[in-house]
Amino acid sequence: MGARQPFPMIPEPLIAFQGIAGAYSDLAARAVFPDAPTLPCPAFEDVFDAVREGRASRGIVPIENSIAGRVADNHHLLPESGLFIVAEHFQPIEHSLCALPGVAREELKTALSHPQALAQCRTHLRALNLIPEPFGNTAMAAAEIVRRGERSVAAVSSRLAATLHGLDILEADIQDESYNTTRFLVLARDAAGPPPGIPAITTLVFRVRNVPAALYKALGGFATNGVNMTKLESYILEGSFNVSQFYCDVAGRPADAGLSLALEELAFYAPHVKLLGTYPAHAYRQALP
Repeated sequence: MGARQPFPMIPEPLIAFQGIAGAYSDLAARAVFPDAPTLPCPAFEDVFDAVREGRASRGIVPIENSIAGRVADNHHLLPESGLFIVAEHFQPIEHSLCALPGVAREELKTALSHPQALAQCRTHLRALNLIPEPFGNTAMAAAEIVRRGERSVAAVSSRLAATLHGLDILEADIQDESYNTTRFLVLARDAAGPPPGIPAITTLVFRVRNVPAALYKALGGFATNGVNMTKLESYILEGSFNVSQFYCDVAGRPADAGLSLALEELAFYAPHVKLLGTYPAHAYRQALP
């Protein structure tokens, strides 16, 4: 995974994440900020609010998974949050099938977890004839089966969540692919660009109308100026099929000559461009094929 990225020193950091202790966002927060206390939040919106209102100095949210794809809620929340991305983190995800103490696998009928976790284990759960039941968070699912006390219900969660709630781990590493990894973004109220000489990623969103060649023209400047685009996602805004918003990650800083020219050309064809942050490229990227 590489060395942990440097972060600006701030007094008494408090890291907001969605879920409860043992959630994968909690594990990511511990990996990035091992010495900082955390602020569990019920929903992703609460993470953004906590940072924006100054109740937390940083927030950490998942943005995409290598199996299940993007985390749609945060793609919609981030552009209008008023916050900036100051770092990224790639967290290996290892799901466990957990149940009440003494329960045999043959007794199980339902698997409770966050929709993303269920999607990441879809094939395995189907082979076990378990009906997926969406829940708000993986660690909350572990707590919920304790609350229910139903022997037929399992949780898909982390090992830590199972331990914290006194559950048995019936199977470990049940994700469908061994490379299961979630990319997290670290959010702050103020932008904090990476130090000079460190590879950087810039994240932005922009809008184009659904007319012929609109996207082709908007992105042409990145190709002609030699800018590497590492991610491009589209989604519909406000229920309209006439305008699409694009979430985009590119290598470099806005001040770099090539990226500066590419952004200038983008703004000509896509008038609604918003920079969401420039931050150090995580060392995990160097290991990608």
